[in-house]
Amino acid sequence: MSEIKFHVIDIPVPEGTNIIIGMSHFIKTVEDLYEALITSAPGIKFGIGFCEASGKRLVRHDGNDDELRKLAAESAYKIGAGHVFVVYIKDAWPINVLNALKQVQEVVTIYAATANPVQVIVAETNQGRALVGVVDGYKPLGIEGDEDIKERYEFLRKIGYKRRY
Repeated sequence: MSEIKFHVIDIPVPEGTNIIIGMSHFIKTVEDLYEALITSAPGIKFGIGFCEASGKRLVRHDGNDDELRKLAAESAYKIGAGHVFVVYIKDAWPINVLNALKQVQEVVTIYAATANPVQVIVAETNQGRALVGVVDGYKPLGIEGDEDIKERYEFLRKIGYKRRY
């Protein structure tokens, strides 16, 4: 019987960036994610890291921004779970690229897409690691009231994500 250990891994999310963490299943993931990102948002800057689960078992990486590429590779390596990918983006929002990423044939799931502080929960056995879940930000402090609803409504229109009437 294999023993299991759990780890909580803090993943950096620098000011002005967003992170997307997901799982895929094939070495071509890095190139396919690159194409999905570059064609989804004009001017996007990004880096991709992908944990290969067999063969050489390297963290494969790519991107069009050297700093984000390095950060993505290092974060994927810290997580160390097979077939997990980490994407850092700048000058775009996750909402601009998520549908394109989900449509990449080998993408299995997206765990998080956020600018919040991130912790990744990893289980480790004698075979390897598995990404169990992601802590995205902080727990709620309460339930929104009427003023909070009005504020949310106005904010979404102010930033252009909902139509003004």
